[in-house]
Amino acid sequence: MEVTDVRVRKISDEGKMKAIVSVTFDNEFVVHDIKIIEGQNGLFIAMPSRKIGEGDFRDIAHPINSETRAKLQEKIFTEYEKVKNEQE
Repeated sequence: MEVTDVRVRKISDEGKMKAIVSVTFDNEFVVHDIKIIEGQNGLFIAMPSRKIGEGDFRDIAHPINSETRAKLQEKIFTEYEKVKNEQE
């Protein structure tokens, strides 16, 4: 499965959430509301989730292994930097 499109839908300079993106796989399946978050060790992606119980969240969709997460994160960060630089 290949990432065929990454769309940065919202960029924010305020707060820890830096952007919200949508990712399309094989021109057939899309995942919305992936967040780019500024953490203590730099940027990371947070998959779409829903609240279950008091303060607990569960991912709705997520990569099964770390290699897939790294590949997805790399594509998302590349597009985020491109869009961010175009806005400056």
